[in-house]
Amino acid sequence: MSKICTVAVNVNQDLCSKCCVCHSICPYEAIKRDTETGKVEIDLQKCQVCGICYSACPSLAIEMVYYDHDSLLKYIEQMRKRCESDVLVLMCRGNSPSTCEIEEILRKQGLHVSNYIPLRLPCSGRIPTEFIFQALNSGIKRVISIQCEDAFCRFKEGTKINTRRLMLSRRLLEQLGLNNDAVTVIKYSRKATYDTQKCVGCDKCIFICPYHAIEAEPFATPKIIYEDCMGCGACALVCPHHSIQVEGFEFEKVMQSYAEAARKLKAGGKSPAILVFCCQWSEFSALDDPESLLLRKKAAVFEVPCFKALDPVHVVNALQSGFDGVMAVVCAKEDCKLQEGGETAERNVTVLKNALKKMNMSKRFELYEVSPRCVDDFNQKLDEFSKRVASMPPMKMEEKTIV
Repeated sequence: MSKICTVAVNVNQDLCSKCCVCHSICPYEAIKRDTETGKVEIDLQKCQVCGICYSACPSLAIEMVYYDHDSLLKYIEQMRKRCESDVLVLMCRGNSPSTCEIEEILRKQGLHVSNYIPLRLPCSGRIPTEFIFQALNSGIKRVISIQCEDAFCRFKEGTKINTRRLMLSRRLLEQLGLNNDAVTVIKYSRKATYDTQKCVGCDKCIFICPYHAIEAEPFATPKIIYEDCMGCGACALVCPHHSIQVEGFEFEKVMQSYAEAARKLKAGGKSPAILVFCCQWSEFSALDDPESLLLRKKAAVFEVPCFKALDPVHVVNALQSGFDGVMAVVCAKEDCKLQEGGETAERNVTVLKNALKKMNMSKRFELYEVSPRCVDDFNQKLDEFSKRVASMPPMKMEEKTIV
């Protein structure tokens, strides 16, 4: 984290009532409380910017840079005019990638909604109860919250907390005479998908899975234990035939996406063209508005569910597709939302750097640790990397890429 940065979360001591609700609800024990005075302060080294404290504060004393109450309501107002919809769909970042296949998720739950306002958040737990009521008061007639399964929640307690809030809100709305579907809660988590016809039985996925969610089967292909699968992508990374992939982050789809982005940047004469592979939890603003980053910074950003899912092949492919540099933005080890299996990512980076060195492209790749705690970190790192790559000859697009 940069020494000088804008802090993303802060306690306004003038508004704080010292009720200590935030202290009791923080899943990371990141809020310190003075036992004598009752004063609370945020320990930024522990804070994960989940926003659960913000959503729970009764005196609105916690200030957030990302997804604050007023900006969320403003977003809904703007999107209502654009979409002409009265359905709001809230999504956790963990269960919905930036491609936002919301309709597919809803269909799996028996809901058919074609026109809606999408609102993607790092965690459902950061939504205050009054936000739901104000959204309904503004003209929204239905709120659907797609939440991670309880055990899947990347912020430990976010799903449980918000489920309780929404259920209480629903009961209150029913008492006021509103339809019982005014607030709907859906539990959904992205898992590994398995095409057994492609499987060759090498069992690499069994040995690499850090959550023991894949079991060997006698005289058959391995079995995925879906209730234990955390969707980290480690298994997809080692599968030689892509028979196991993480839903929403399929190898071919990702490769096609950044290849197309490279063509657009090169066709527009923009240089240097930068590709950013970004962990879902290390940066918020760039993943919320990737098109803006493409226009302002001449960079394309693609998110990965975890550092462990960053396939080294994609980095080489991206450079051969025409990108002048590739940046990997990941969480620090202590911030990782999927602590198990971190050594897998470290080994992959070592292999990648060795390969790039042999190809004389090592200076075109850089890995940065970034945290949403510091608002300026990502842009500073991107500017620094862009200047470095700009001093190198531009890469040419190759007809064929590694697959």
